[in-house]
Amino acid sequence: MTTFFNGYDGLLCDLDGVVYAGTQPIDQAITTLNVLIGQGVPVAFVTNNASKAVTEIADHLRELGVATNAEHVMTSAQAVVEILTAKYQCDAGPVLVTGSPQLTQQIRAAGFVTTQLATDRPQVVVQGFNPKLGWNDLAQASFAIQQGAGWLATNLDLTIPLSHGIAPGNGSLVNTVAQATGTRPEVAAGKPAPVMFTTMAQKFSMTKPLVVGDRLDTDVLGAANAGYDAALVETGIHRRQDIGDHRSVVTPTWLLPGLGVLLQEPSDDLRSHNA
Repeated sequence: MTTFFNGYDGLLCDLDGVVYAGTQPIDQAITTLNVLIGQGVPVAFVTNNASKAVTEIADHLRELGVATNAEHVMTSAQAVVEILTAKYQCDAGPVLVTGSPQLTQQIRAAGFVTTQLATDRPQVVVQGFNPKLGWNDLAQASFAIQQGAGWLATNLDLTIPLSHGIAPGNGSLVNTVAQATGTRPEVAAGKPAPVMFTTMAQKFSMTKPLVVGDRLDTDVLGAANAGYDAALVETGIHRRQDIGDHRSVVTPTWLLPGLGVLLQEPSDDLRSHNA
């Protein structure tokens, strides 16, 4: 088994704020990923962004120059559909989808009827990120939940790092519905839940993977929940100074200025206990 950095045998990599910011690649990220892939290190991408299909994400990665494909990508949309099928029955009523067309398609492919109207008496609301969501979408979700529908969320990320700055994420939209309904989603499928990490590690036979992400509250905590080491990369949301605020909950094993460090020999000054 090919290893890298500190003897890890696979990389579970976040996307937004790690590989790219919006449509723009982050410095050294593409080169680093391709070197690892070329060395035979399994590299998989795990993202809470449920607004795009895995094929779209893989296409974008290839356009940026990453030698990968859709089999190596998992989103929180896939994770929430797995939870939906485990907790709800297709014949028990429609699913109100507050999210992207891609999320709707995946839920339909699982055998569920979907709707965007609370008057259709949906059995459950599935809420995922979509930059085109409006007030009425959030209102319909709120009405359905008040009428007794269940509530699943793809993820609770409050923010998204884009090339122009930090923008509201799905968690901010979830909070809007929570304010209206006085409740919270019963399950959030994405990170920090461990399911995406463990699924992709098993898929590519990783026994000692390294999780790399830019968020302590999702990537690093999710890695800990899965039992894996994590590296916080300082190219997205969280930085060195944020580690102290989260230390009571989770601390990354490594603190990296960028992905390029993974091609070097690990040094003690990269360990986060020095932060």
